[in-house]
Amino acid sequence: MAAVMIGAGPHKGSHTAVAIGEREAPLGEVRVCASAVQAGRLVAWAAGWPERTWAVEGAGGPGYLLAQQLAAAGELVLDVQPKLGARVRLLATGATNKNDPDDARSIAIAALRSAAPRTVAAENHAAVLKVWSKRHRDLGRTRTQVACRLHAVLCELIPGGITKC
Repeated sequence: MAAVMIGAGPHKGSHTAVAIGEREAPLGEVRVCASAVQAGRLVAWAAGWPERTWAVEGAGGPGYLLAQQLAAAGELVLDVQPKLGARVRLLATGATNKNDPDDARSIAIAALRSAAPRTVAAENHAAVLKVWSKRHRDLGRTRTQVACRLHAVLCELIPGGITKC
């Protein structure tokens, strides 16, 4: 495990990251605006800790883009389920109330304590585009099928007014 765990709480407009050491004490904190350069700013901020691991909350959901950007930048990224961070907050304070820095710290602690966290791998963009292409083709076929069925129903309702498919 890395000497520094950086917990990241992704949100729609910004991301807050908190770095902790092995004793779970905060080493640093940053907040970056959600943008195309968010991962670069986070990596630049974390450059002082060469042995680092990122813990992103919901890397398969709301944190997907941030986790993928960090993984593509060559960073080691772990997926932390949102309920694990909430449990850490509950055990630490007795409440699940949260603010961004506390949330990011609890995500880092959850990853640090986890026995077998899921590592995030950078997606193969060719595979993703292939899935999107197939989905687009399927949607086009479904649209055509629905349009033809509607046309057939209209032909039955208005005999001779509309030619059939």
